[in-house]
Amino acid sequence: MANLKEIRNRINSVTSTMQITSAMKMVSAAKLKRAQDAVTQMRPYAEKLQEILVNLSATLDLSENSFSNQREVKNVLLVGITSNRGLCGGFNNNIIKKVSLLSEAEKNKNNQVKVLCLGKKIKDVIKKGDLLYSNDSLEDIEDIFADLTFENTAKIAEHLMSIFKSEEFDKVILVYNRFVNAATQSVEQEQFLPILPPDENLSSSGDYLFEPSKTEIVEDLIPKSLKIQLFKSLLDSQAAEHGARMTAMHKATDNADELNKELKLSYNKARQAAITNEILEIVGGAEALNA
Repeated sequence: MANLKEIRNRINSVTSTMQITSAMKMVSAAKLKRAQDAVTQMRPYAEKLQEILVNLSATLDLSENSFSNQREVKNVLLVGITSNRGLCGGFNNNIIKKVSLLSEAEKNKNNQVKVLCLGKKIKDVIKKGDLLYSNDSLEDIEDIFADLTFENTAKIAEHLMSIFKSEEFDKVILVYNRFVNAATQSVEQEQFLPILPPDENLSSSGDYLFEPSKTEIVEDLIPKSLKIQLFKSLLDSQAAEHGARMTAMHKATDNADELNKELKLSYNKARQAAITNEILEIVGGAEALNA
């Protein structure tokens, strides 16, 4: 059994750790409320706009809408969205695993694959291989979560649209954690470009009357919708991150509390054993004097 000083040091260490994890849990809970409100307000608008976009794209020919061009896939860009910090359970690892599986699947189809990393955690892993996609125009916005605004997101979306239009990549896929609730996140794989055709099984919402002209709407609505789609994915990921971190820190605090109880029990046993030994030594010494 460890001596009293060692156990006492461990108790102090675990207590300090428990205070830190408890504080991080409360900070994440406060941030989660704001992030959750943002993503729940954004979702209905983004989903409806996406529905209109898909129906609108179906009525256009390729000369009017290059973003729906379903050309032969040779080059694929995966956009992996993680956090900048850890201590959030399997949040980042789930995305890294999904990106790895997708890249292997595309390579098996003889396609070239690159990964655009939004978040430091995925970049730390991807940069060790040859999959990292980098561009000078993206250097100042790689740390997107330090200042997550629609304006900064729009720059990334514009770059993605540009490289798809120039045929540098034939498909762009978003991989991110979708916020379900504070304890649950689901890994989503969402095609960003080209725009998917409408599902034939779903009933069409009917013909549209275009005002102003169809061309003007295409030039404005489609890029805006794609920017909003990316922004929604980032907001989803941010809310999921805070939920995952809050849950992880809650579990860590509970585990530290259990460990503290065990250490205090061990400390009391060791202290009792030490006192018993001292009493036995005193009694043995007294008997020796009386002998």
